[in-house]
Amino acid sequence: MKKQTVIVTGASSGIGLEIARYFLDRGDNVVINSQTESKLQQVYNELGAGENLAMVAGSVADKAVGEKLAKTAIERFGSIDVLVNNAGIYENKPFLEVTEDYLDRFLNTNLKGTFFTTQSVIPQMQKQKDGVIINIGTPLVYHAIAQSPSTAPISSKGAIHALTLQLAAEFGKDNIRVNVVAPGLIRTPMHDESIDNNAGIHLINRIGEPEEVAQMVHAIAKNTFISGAIINVDGGMGAGHQL
Repeated sequence: MKKQTVIVTGASSGIGLEIARYFLDRGDNVVINSQTESKLQQVYNELGAGENLAMVAGSVADKAVGEKLAKTAIERFGSIDVLVNNAGIYENKPFLEVTEDYLDRFLNTNLKGTFFTTQSVIPQMQKQKDGVIINIGTPLVYHAIAQSPSTAPISSKGAIHALTLQLAAEFGKDNIRVNVVAPGLIRTPMHDESIDNNAGIHLINRIGEPEEVAQMVHAIAKNTFISGAIINVDGGMGAGHQL
């Protein structure tokens, strides 16, 4: 497999960190991003601060951050082969309590962040006639849970699923592939130890691990015949539950 240059947003913890680590451990160049510079610097050091690693701090809600990520990847490593749009936020709030400002938070970070970071990398991928974009979605887009009211974040994630299919169609002629990986409930710092009480949401009756999501992201990045796909890594949650 050829060495690729991979951009991973939201890489300072959880799924994003494991995706960055997974590609690095297999010899690829990686550009990591996170909103908080101090946390990103810690992760940069944790990942070895080697010559095949670069970092760009800032919120992807700011279009300029996506542009800087693309510029850094090209200047440091000469290509952009993979973009993983992992940066995102999620909270529960009853629909009738959602304000315009609250909704905008999710649209700006989740949807606009994915939209404009992708816009920043596609011109380089067109030049290369090669590239893959992997968006992190959620099975909750088409599998609602009454006890988890989350219309604002799920609306933004649903838009990302739709955006993925449109991009796959528009840029397939350029050999640019666009896919979604939709994780189930994954053990990350976003959750406390009580997360295991929710294992039954998955058919295999356990919580997922960040590396299991990273394995799928890596597999999609290396397989050149997957495009326009929405792939669950959810322990069977999309199919049913353990009661």
